Amino acid sequence: MRRLTALIATMLAAGFAVGSVSGRAEPADDVNTPQTLSQYLRLAALRNAGLRAAFEEWKAALEQVPQAKALPDPTFTYGYFAERGDTRQQVGIMQTFPWFGKIEARTDAAAAAARAAQRRYENRRLELIYEVKNVFYEYAYLAEAIRIAGDSVELMRHFEEVARAKYITAAATHPDIIRAQIEVARLQDELVALERLRDPTVARINAVLNRPADASLPWPQVEPARSIEVDRAGLIALLKERNPQLQAMGFDVERSQKEVDLARRGFYPDIGVGVEWMDMDEDAMADGGANDEVLVGVELNLPIWRRSYRAGEQQARAAARRTRHEKRQLENDLVSRVERVLYEFEDSGRKMKLYGDVLVPKAEELVGASETAYMATTVDFLSLIDAQQTLLQYQLRFGRAKADNQQRLAELEMLVGDGLVPSGPPQRVD
Repeated sequence: MRRLTALIATMLAAGFAVGSVSGRAEPADDVNTPQTLSQYLRLAALRNAGLRAAFEEWKAALEQVPQAKALPDPTFTYGYFAERGDTRQQVGIMQTFPWFGKIEARTDAAAAAARAAQRRYENRRLELIYEVKNVFYEYAYLAEAIRIAGDSVELMRHFEEVARAKYITAAATHPDIIRAQIEVARLQDELVALERLRDPTVARINAVLNRPADASLPWPQVEPARSIEVDRAGLIALLKERNPQLQAMGFDVERSQKEVDLARRGFYPDIGVGVEWMDMDEDAMADGGANDEVLVGVELNLPIWRRSYRAGEQQARAAARRTRHEKRQLENDLVSRVERVLYEFEDSGRKMKLYGDVLVPKAEELVGASETAYMATTVDFLSLIDAQQTLLQYQLRFGRAKADNQQRLAELEMLVGDGLVPSGPPQRVD
């Protein structure tokens, strides 16, 4: 058990590179206080209660196989003759053997159920990886949003000093200073709201990591992003081939077919083979009577209630048809989800390039030009505030796009059942 848990932790941490989301890093207090994504994944693998529950479900399903393979318990009988005759007591033992193929069908059904439980455990592991990545990048975005909001407050305070300096020289009016102060107060309120969002975000992360809800957590440390190229046809093929939910449903279909076979054999009897020993009276044996008797017998149950057995077979067939339909519906739902997530992944990547390469640099240039123009009294203070608000908006959208991109990539990896191969070296997007 401990070896398997350690192996799971290694699997979770290996091969899952991290996307780029800026955040302020703080040193971790100890090994149980994660900071990087690999540390998050390793801790979740060791502590997450849902993953442990899925493992125990798989373990319980495995234990069902030897039970299905076993014969029924033998029966033991003992009788004592109250009125003395030739026989004083009788002892017997009998073993029942199910009809040919019943044990095999029952065992195969249990084995298929165990394999389905294994795939569901694997699916829970992939879901956990996605959950960890999702909360990690959300926390990283919050760190970046707080940094951006703090920088905006300082920038607006700088504009307030610029307006105050111009007012002293009579180049600006007093309302400019008031507008700056109002904007500073508004930005400070947004900053406070973001800072207070940290506690519920940390509580959400701690729930995934099975830590106390109020346990402290430093800002995440984010590594360079991976460049991933995906195509629809390839993703759908990977989904149908490797998705553990679909694989589990495939084993459920196999199990239901074996249960149909088992129900069909209910029309046949079970066979019992036994032996009885009768203790003869010593006086009768002394008078030349028989010795102790040994009786070998065969016993059959009589499956005469054929309507009941036919109903059981029809019930098993209906359950098998239901399982096949559920598998087809699950496949359709997963394909639809991949389509949606792929669109969101590509859309967030497009927005990353738009904001990172064009809008944010242009907004920074606009702020600088507006300040210069305001100092030269060629634009009013409202234009300067508008430029600052535009920069803040684009910076936040850029950070949101980076977080969304990595979150959708993690969701795609969960759906296809494994990591996607990077198409290039890691790149940092600041």
